[in-house]
Order: sequence, then structure tokens, then C-alpha cells
Amino acid sequence: MNKIACLLLTLVATSLLWTRAAAQTNEFTSETISIGVVVSDLEKSVEFYTKVIGMKKAGSFSVNADMGKRTGLTGGTPVDITILKLGDSKTATDWKLMSFGKPAAQAKKQHLQDDTGMQYITIHVKALKPFLARIKEHNVKLLGDTPISIGGTTLFALVQDPDGTFVELIGPME
Repeated sequence: MNKIACLLLTLVATSLLWTRAAAQTNEFTSETISIGVVVSDLEKSVEFYTKVIGMKKAGSFSVNADMGKRTGLTGGTPVDITILKLGDSKTATDWKLMSFGKPAAQAKKQHLQDDTGMQYITIHVKALKPFLARIKEHNVKLLGDTPISIGGTTLFALVQDPDGTFVELIGPME
């Protein structure tokens, strides 16, 4: 019995040391990524993401010309950024929309393979039904034959935002 207790104590101590060491090697202060998206029309995109997708405005900020240049983000062009989130949690992803007031430099994508870089986002939902109602209400086109089943009661619906970013909605109908 004494050997079992000693072995158990050794395993627990090793586990605690390994967990502490693993925690210390994490280089990040947050496990959430904030995503900045340049759009051609900020108002139109905010309307799409809030009224169709259901995101909530979480704040906004401006980057002035000097800061844009010094950070290397804009080369000296000022920009206003609107932050949207799926929920009120501190860990909810920041979806940061910004516009420089000009149309996209390339044509709207028809399929994922039409361009490189970030092409789509995936949003897991409790029920697709209210999303489909808002999609219809705002005359947003469902792509392909969606919504379609991807196994069991899980459905997949696909739309595009005003600038062509694909938005996947995944969840049961109700």
C-alpha cells in the first residue's frame, strides 16, 4: 500500500509540474484572435453583420494618420474601426471592420479558390431558423444548395458578406 501511495504522489507531483511548465511556455496573453477586415462600405457591412448575422456592436476606435503611418498599418491614412462580437463574453472574438471608402481592388469571389488569404468564417449557431429568416428578410442569397445536411441534425448554410467574404453557418434547424 505504501508503494501505491508513493507512486500516486509521484504521478500527481509530475502532473502538476508538467502543467505548470506547459502554462509558462504559452506566449500569448489571450487564446482569442481579433480579426481586422477591410470592407468597401463600412455602414453596409455593419448592417449585414448586425442585422443578418446577429453580431453586436462592442465598440469603435480611430487610428489617426500619424499612428497609421508609425504602426505600418495604413501608410498614413486615418481609419475608423467598428468592433463587432457574437456575444458579451470577454473571450468573444473581435470582428473589427474598417473602410477606406473605396471599392475592392478585385472582383467579388464566386468560390473559395478564386483568391488567396482569408476567404471565410465559420459561425456555429444554436438554431439556423432565425438566421435563415434574417437572410431572407434582407435579400441575402444562400449559396449552393444550402442549407444542406452535413450529418445528423447538423445543417450547413453559406452566404457572402457585401464584399464577398464567405460566412458559414453551422447548426441544427431548430
